[in-house]
Amino acid sequence: MEEGGSKLKAGKSLQSCCKYHWLGKVTFLIPIALLPLLIHGYIDNSPEFKCLYLVCNMALFWITEAIPLYLTSLFPVIFLPLFGILSSDQVCRLFFSDTVVMFLGGLLIALAIEYCNLHQRIALRTILVVGCSPRRLHFGLVMVTCFISLWISNSAATAMMCPIVKAVLNEMNSQNIFQVYMTQEEEPMEEGDPPHPSIISLAFYFGIAYASTIGGCGTLIGTGTNLTFKGLYDTRFPQSKEKIDFPIFMAYSFPIVVLVNILLVYLSLQVTHMGLFRPNSKVGQEVKRGAQGQNVVKDMIKERHKELGPMTCHEIQVAIMFFLMVVLLFTRQPGFVSGWGDLLNAKQIGSAPPVWLPVILLFALPTQYTFFKYCCGKAPFTGRTLDACLSWVYIHKNTPFGLCFLLGGGFALAEGSKVSGMAKMLGDSMKFVSSMPAIVVQAICIIMGLFCTAFSSNVAICNILIPIFCEMALAVKMHPLLLTLPPSLAISMAYHLPVSTPPNAIISGYAAIKTKYMAVAGILPTFWALVLLVLNTATWGKLIFPATSEFPNWAFANNTERDLPSYDDLQ
Repeated sequence: MEEGGSKLKAGKSLQSCCKYHWLGKVTFLIPIALLPLLIHGYIDNSPEFKCLYLVCNMALFWITEAIPLYLTSLFPVIFLPLFGILSSDQVCRLFFSDTVVMFLGGLLIALAIEYCNLHQRIALRTILVVGCSPRRLHFGLVMVTCFISLWISNSAATAMMCPIVKAVLNEMNSQNIFQVYMTQEEEPMEEGDPPHPSIISLAFYFGIAYASTIGGCGTLIGTGTNLTFKGLYDTRFPQSKEKIDFPIFMAYSFPIVVLVNILLVYLSLQVTHMGLFRPNSKVGQEVKRGAQGQNVVKDMIKERHKELGPMTCHEIQVAIMFFLMVVLLFTRQPGFVSGWGDLLNAKQIGSAPPVWLPVILLFALPTQYTFFKYCCGKAPFTGRTLDACLSWVYIHKNTPFGLCFLLGGGFALAEGSKVSGMAKMLGDSMKFVSSMPAIVVQAICIIMGLFCTAFSSNVAICNILIPIFCEMALAVKMHPLLLTLPPSLAISMAYHLPVSTPPNAIISGYAAIKTKYMAVAGILPTFWALVLLVLNTATWGKLIFPATSEFPNWAFANNTERDLPSYDDLQ
């Protein structure tokens, strides 16, 4: 209804309806449009097409976000049993696998670091060590973000660094060291819009977002995509001789995919946004002027670091538990020597126990130990129960439990794709690449990962593509790791759009960055990602996984269908 009670015209009414209610319509239109796949599956009794119907629906729902991503991830719980592909018991067990539990434990460790404020101390201290000229400051922020993102989620690392970057830039602006915001002539703004960051400021925001993304590729717990890959690979190839454990994964990805990549991305931003090699440009002159005012910034960083005070008992204990987790993960099954997991001579120990032991200890340890004085009859006397190093109320409020559904839904979808034969059907359709050189086939898979992840959730795309690449590897007789591990890392490296990855979305909203600037800034980082992933596979990856040069014998055994054991069989 318009003002005055008159009705809207039919065209305008339809336009408004489509504008504000298109998600509701998509929810019904997508399943209806894809019905031919389901009908074909029932007519020919083809479980492959029934599963393909489910996969296509979930892919489109994930891309459009017609309903929340996490609810879409629960579709396998309903439809895999209804389509006769997997039982409910088999599906639900995949939602709480060792990989999902490990991921949840990693989130809690990250929240413990935030809870005690240890992350800010690490960031500020590193910046003071590196230096406070614009170029050194940019380097310090990028490197500390990359390091922190190795151990906590990339979204948490970005959210942590954004206020630090903003405080630094505001100090630059107040001291008139360099231009922090664009003028009305450079970027027209409507009344009420926040000022747009200048080219130099964009380098800082892009730097921490890209560093979070790259750092997340360095460890299994760095991002959900890595754990998704591990779960999918271990489920599809349980007899694989090349186990994806914490130290092996880090040894494979850290030297080139993380360290070399972050240096190249830093240099790229320096060239494109901070006038490196162009000292006479406007941006280059501003950066040079900023170097002359680095003492002002250093004083500001020192003041913020001083406000934190000395390192507390709470922070020390969290740091110890963090290092305990890292040591336990590295020494469980290092590969080149026997680990504690082998020496215990127990049942197979996965990656979840070494993550959850420090988590449980954090809930048991107090933030301080003044009660010992009370036990000895000395003041101060404890008048209340001491807080633990980690609070369940804080965890319950801040843990994104929906990500566990996203991981579990992907594992269930991948298992359904394998059991139904859908993944094999799609993998066989890619046999035409078998005549191409191996490095070209790998590049095609990496490019598919880089392209698809630009428009949707990284974990969702990983759940869709990796099972297909597994079957494709069997069809073209290449080692499955060659066509799955590099693309899974590529799926995390999305730089062009705010929707591509959580760090992009965070800086876009936090600093009001327009998509056009992000799309252009991501060109060089995407190019480096493609080149380095291919290079890493052909060089360093061969040293870490020497057996990948040949098609393995165990892959033939995995080429036969297998079913998960039933609940009764486990009793």
